[in-house]
Amino acid sequence: MGKRKKPIQFDEKRLFYSIQEVADHFAVNISLLRFWEKEFENIKPKKTAGGTRQYTREDIQQVEIVYHLVKEKGMTLEGARQTLKSKKDEEGKRVEVLSRLTEIKKELITLESEFDQLHKQQKYSNKKTE
Repeated sequence: MGKRKKPIQFDEKRLFYSIQEVADHFAVNISLLRFWEKEFENIKPKKTAGGTRQYTREDIQQVEIVYHLVKEKGMTLEGARQTLKSKKDEEGKRVEVLSRLTEIKKELITLESEFDQLHKQQKYSNKKTE
C-alpha cells in the first residue's frame, strides 16, 4: 500500500516547513524532493548553516507544479522542464486553480453532510410532534 498524503495546514505565522512535511504533503520520498531540487531550477529551498532544507510556501507551490506535471500528468522530467520554460505562469495558475477547486469540493462535501444531518434531525422532530 502506498503512502497517504498528509496535507500541510498552512499557518500565517509559520514561514518554513521541513522537507519531511513537504514529502508527506505530496506522499513522496524525501530523496525525490532532493532529486527534483537538482533537476528543476525553480525548486530552491533555503538551507540552514547545518544544511537543513527549509521550504517556504512559494517553494511548496513550485514543488506542486513539478508534482502535477510529473506525477499527475505523467510527463518525463525533460517534458516537465520544457513546459516550465515555455508555460511557467500558465502551469502555475492551473495548479493553483486545481488546488482551490479541491478545497471547494471538500467544503461542499462538508456542507452536504451537515445538511443531511439537519434534514434527519428535522425529519425526526416532525414525527415526535404528530
